[in-house]
Amino acid sequence: MTRGELFLISAPSGAGKNSLMDALGAHLGHERLAFVVSHTTRPPRAGERDGVDYHFVDDARFEEMVRADRFLEWARVYDHRYGTAAAEVLPRLAQGIDVVHDLDVQGAARLRLRMPEAHSIFVLPPSYAELRRRLEGRGADEAGARARRLALSLSEIECYRDYEYVIVNSDLQLAAGTLAAIIVEKRHRRARMQEVAEAIADDFRTALGGAR
Repeated sequence: MTRGELFLISAPSGAGKNSLMDALGAHLGHERLAFVVSHTTRPPRAGERDGVDYHFVDDARFEEMVRADRFLEWARVYDHRYGTAAAEVLPRLAQGIDVVHDLDVQGAARLRLRMPEAHSIFVLPPSYAELRRRLEGRGADEAGARARRLALSLSEIECYRDYEYVIVNSDLQLAAGTLAAIIVEKRHRRARMQEVAEAIADDFRTALGGAR
């Protein structure tokens, strides 16, 4: 079976990464496509569901998973810890399923060290003013937290140089279409399509009596 591809998506907070992930599912569907649910020690925000948005765990449980080497990567972000469990990624790739993972720049850098074959995509907001507007419109964070996210946004944005692809999210549907096109292109590389192509070639060989 052909192994799936891993796609790492990073963006500064407020760039629209979560909305982009939702829109991507509408573009590609969920056949042969899975989204990673990260573990975190931060408390759930209003409307977030355990096991859907994140696996919410306490510090003791997170530390237990670290000691058991159950994370492909983990990092501390905004006073909380986030991690990518191996069970969320490796079995799916082995089954030929493409895996999409949105994570911060620290996590992406750590995961690329462990899995250098992963494809990395950075999502940029169109401007500082638009990023600020989006953060203020979310209403989920206190003013101090929003100010801290804005202050850190430049250092995050400058990490775009480390990524294979860059998408500017000025229009959600256009950005989702671009992301979908990147995934489709990787799916149709010759090495990925070899099993399918050989099956079709065998069909022709059989029909033509072994002629080449």
